[in-house]
This record gives sequence, C-alpha cells and structure tokens, in this order.
Amino acid sequence: MADYAKDVLVDTQWVEDHLDDESIRIVEVDENPALYAEAHIPGAIGFDWKKDLQDQVKRDFLGPEDFGALFGSRGISNDHTVVLYGDRNNWFAAYTYWYLKYYGHDNVKLMNGPREKWIDEGRRTTSDVPNYNSTTFNAGPGDKAIRALRDEVFAALDASTALVDVRSPQEFSGELIAMAGYEQEGAQRAGHIPGASSVPWAQAVQEDGTFKSADELRELYTSKGVLNGNDIIAYCRIGERSAHTWFVLHELLGHDDVKNYDGSWTEWGNMVGVPVEKDV
Repeated sequence: MADYAKDVLVDTQWVEDHLDDESIRIVEVDENPALYAEAHIPGAIGFDWKKDLQDQVKRDFLGPEDFGALFGSRGISNDHTVVLYGDRNNWFAAYTYWYLKYYGHDNVKLMNGPREKWIDEGRRTTSDVPNYNSTTFNAGPGDKAIRALRDEVFAALDASTALVDVRSPQEFSGELIAMAGYEQEGAQRAGHIPGASSVPWAQAVQEDGTFKSADELRELYTSKGVLNGNDIIAYCRIGERSAHTWFVLHELLGHDDVKNYDGSWTEWGNMVGVPVEKDV
C-alpha cells in the first residue's frame, strides 16, 4: 500500500473478506462510544475509550494486568491479530493500536479508513454484540521506546528532539484551550510547548479518511521540520490525535525514534513552572 514502511494497514475489502476468520478480532474504538451500539462491523468488539481503556481514578491508562484482563475477558488472546477501526478518522483506533504495541502485542492492524468509510461503501453492519469466550491475554511490561513522559518532554526542550503538536492551529496558537465542544476539558493555560512544530493530525489523511501516500507524508513532515533526523515526540490534548501521528511517523514512514506523549496538553498546560509559547 503506497510504499509504506510496514505492513500495518488493511483495506475495507480485506476486513470484509476476513469477517469469519477466527484468528482475527475486529475492534471498534470511537471518540463517541454510542456509535458502536447503533451499528458496527459484524463480529466487532466495542471498547469505550474512557470507561474501558482508562484508569477510572487517576488520569492514566491501564496497567499491564488490567489491560490483559480487559482484552482476555472480551475474547482477545495474544494469538489473535487485532484489526482496529473507529470514528473521527480512527483517532482512538490509532490510540488503541499504539497502546497494544506499548504492551507488546505486534499482531495488530489498522483499517485504512474509519467506520464512516465502511458505512458509506454500503457494507454490512449490525447492532448485535458478539459474545466470545474469555481467554488469556498477557500484556508485556510496557515499551518505553514509544511513550514519552513529562520529564522526557521537559528534557527535550534543551535537546535536538523534534516536538510535533498535532492539535488544531487555534489550539497551537493559544486562541483556544481545547477543541470547540470540549471547553470543559481544557488545561489552565493555552498555547504550545516551546519549539514545537504545528502539523495538525488531519493533514495526514485524505478526504475519505484513508492515509496519504508515503511520499506525500514524508514531504509534509519534512517541510514542517519534523523529519530532521532527530528523535520525535508527538502530542495533542489527551494523546489520541498524537497516537494517530505517531502511527504515521513510526509505522507508515518507519522512523524508529518516535514517541507519543500521552500526557499531552492536559498535563503540560496544567503544570506549574513549565514554559508555554503563544502566537496570539
């Protein structure tokens, strides 16, 4: 597919051809979890990103034991190939992809195009929730090579690391603290991490939500100074849009030294004593 570095995408026809493949588990993760109940790909397991995939007490994701228990309880084992898709051009599908990679599950693919593409193509959907037998899923200890924590981001301010802010231009400039409609979920301060390049995540996809070609993506991130031969850290507001950009840089373009800062702006913009830049 379009000369990508890794074989990590499957198209909608491939997914349809593998609906009855027992070695595969299709998983839908939406920004709007109510969509899954309305209609989803037959056999797809639905995860609520906020209730299922996040710690319910502290702002962090699940530890390895809880993550493994969640996936095992839904019928996903380490032997399954997980195929992910969702709404919003696969924001949370890409986030869940990154999350699975973090815990050492390499048998994972992203559908090239969101749930809207599947529906627009007139493919079969259902509201039936699958009932797979529970199984065992063992999560690894966590791959620090693809996750950045705040101290690492702070250290990057004085290093050659390329920081890429994938939020909207209005969030980057400081005009908005959060996306329109998410005002209650903003940080104390607006702006961006000093030195970060602004490359909104959606510039990586075409109108139908499929990814641009490798050449187009390389040109985009090179022109914005992100692909300069140094380590890269991507961030957004809560880590899901930046996981989408991490997927593009790390998986599609094959750059090893790319990390997702999932603390993102809700952490950085609320901390005391860290620098913030504004363009307004």
